[in-house]
Amino acid sequence: MPDKKSFVLRIDAETMKKIEKWAADEFRSVNGQIEWMLNRCLKEAGRAKPTEREEER
Repeated sequence: MPDKKSFVLRIDAETMKKIEKWAADEFRSVNGQIEWMLNRCLKEAGRAKPTEREEER
């Protein structure tokens, strides 16, 4: 498992509610949802390589 770094994130209440709902809909924790969102954005911006599984699609 890769090393993970902890940090404080300040986010407005309305955005947090939306992320909590999305995470629940996807059966993820809020932390897992935020990580997934960040990774997806990085890949879409060409700043992270797709995983092997994603390349097979």
